[in-house]
Amino acid sequence: MKKDITISDSILYVGVDDKTIDLFESQYVVPNGVSYNSYVILDEKIAIMDTVDIRASDEWMENVEKVLDGKKPSYLVVSHMEPDHAANIQRIVEKYPEMQIVGNAKTFAMIPQFFEMEIPEDKKVVVAENDTLSLGSHTLQFFMAPMVHWPEVMVEYEVSEKVLFSADGFGKFGALDIEEDWACEARRYYINIVGKYGMQVQALLKKAATLDIQTICPLHGPILKENLGYYIDKYKIWSSYEPEDSGILIAYASIHGNTAKAAKQLAKILEEKGAKKVVITDLSRDDMAEAIEDAYRYDRMVVACATYDAGLFPCMEDFLCHLKNKNYQKRTVGLIENGSWGPMAAKKMREYFDSMKEIKICDQVVTIKSTVKEDTIKAMEALADELLK
Repeated sequence: MKKDITISDSILYVGVDDKTIDLFESQYVVPNGVSYNSYVILDEKIAIMDTVDIRASDEWMENVEKVLDGKKPSYLVVSHMEPDHAANIQRIVEKYPEMQIVGNAKTFAMIPQFFEMEIPEDKKVVVAENDTLSLGSHTLQFFMAPMVHWPEVMVEYEVSEKVLFSADGFGKFGALDIEEDWACEARRYYINIVGKYGMQVQALLKKAATLDIQTICPLHGPILKENLGYYIDKYKIWSSYEPEDSGILIAYASIHGNTAKAAKQLAKILEEKGAKKVVITDLSRDDMAEAIEDAYRYDRMVVACATYDAGLFPCMEDFLCHLKNKNYQKRTVGLIENGSWGPMAAKKMREYFDSMKEIKICDQVVTIKSTVKEDTIKAMEALADELLK
């Protein structure tokens, strides 16, 4: 158990760090692992706030039993049915059969999809928007958060201690005993996992704005107690799809290295012309989730791609597909294509961006015929000028 994590005398952390995991959700690299957060509220009636991933079952059960110290919980509150938080519902119910499960109607529709268990009606506490549940001196108030990022998600506000149990909101990658910047891994987490549902996050933020929140307890990442305005402002930016920083991302997909050379040459030209922030990512080798994160972070982007089978080199196709799925919008984009006999990449990339909202495509499209030549340099200078207007 992480004994150093203090919320309050009556709200205790029982989560688990997982440093053995290599890919979160089988796609996101997590070099510093991930935490599965769970909490226990001790009162006249005891509430367990969510469970953890199956990978951490035994340690979590030990943590819960230690905190309960022989007492029996009255409630298991299920904020989110995703398996990294709900995998131990059946196990904890079997250990404490008198305990009631608290969820909304969609929660109880999903439980049979994951578990072979029948929940008697008297063991169900079905809550809806603004409902409350008294534990004694603590009161939980429930707010529905559909599609943040599953339809059954809800968050809970503990009234007496002013604690928001925020489900996947305000979460981040990384185990809790790792010292690292919150914003980078929280941004990568948000954009790649929740990013598609900005409108729904905005709706939840409006509800949160009506509450006096002193502590945020997410299902992944650190408990947030200080400077909460900083974290909330980040979420307002991310969920509105507005650029967070002024800068230019150059994302390239190169087969033999010539498109890579062009991308690096453009970066040099931009910096010589006064660009303050230029970031380059090799889509064949760099972390795709981080590339998506940077695309959202900066206000401008250049995509450089070799033509491949009359279309796009696959890693660029993957990148653009991710951007489309995550509702990428409100950016200026430049296009660089390469093709030895029939350049098609610019056309194909434009098709993706044409399907996105409020994307301004630069007039200057750079076409490379195999390798960078003098005319390519001139075209890149014109593109740089357009990006820096």
